Amino acid sequence: MKQHDIFIPFCDKCALETNSIFKHLTRDEAEKLTYEKDFRHYKRGDILYHEGNRISGFYCVNSGIIKVFKTGLDGKEQIIRFAKPGDIIAYRSVLSNEPACTTAKVIEDCQVCFIPTEILISFVKSNPSFALELVKLTCHELGEANSYITDIAQKTVRERLAEVLIQLVTEFGLDEQKYLKISLTREELANIVGTATESVIRLLSEYKTDKLLELNGRKIKILNIKGLEKISNVFN
Repeated sequence: MKQHDIFIPFCDKCALETNSIFKHLTRDEAEKLTYEKDFRHYKRGDILYHEGNRISGFYCVNSGIIKVFKTGLDGKEQIIRFAKPGDIIAYRSVLSNEPACTTAKVIEDCQVCFIPTEILISFVKSNPSFALELVKLTCHELGEANSYITDIAQKTVRERLAEVLIQLVTEFGLDEQKYLKISLTREELANIVGTATESVIRLLSEYKTDKLLELNGRKIKILNIKGLEKISNVFN
């Protein structure tokens, strides 16, 4: 394949490989999605959409990582989630016909499929199995939001940071050297935990002293997952 050629993935094959919600489409629906979506490439730092703007469709991640966040009155980001291959973002605003409630920014070069609003609405109306899975996905994300609110209210920053690291291990995994497969700045970690960057820097240094992890720039090597679980009280 020449460098200027663009390979557009077939939705039925991609859905099975990434376990995305589109695996619940019929063959005809998957074919329709393949030919009516807009396949896009984004670089690190690019913005897919801004909070408060109207959007005419939603996104399915084919490769790369996107952070989804809200911006506070002071301009500080609160990271809601990270979207990885197979995940869809901005679909709730599309379904509710409301302005985007978050901003999406690329943190690892990505390829995404932009899917027009009318396509999603037509699938919801014509495919009960797909509609049910979409409801389940919405409920799951709502449950995660409720858990985060509880953690903010009841856990210390030290506990929350440990829990965030465990979640990143679960979601993105470790490489052969036990480094997290997602690379985040200290500020981004702080924006997930909901604290000051200085607090995250201090706590990571404490974790390093306690031999729970090693630090190599942005890269974090997990040495003792059980120790982090004990700190986080994640199973209590």
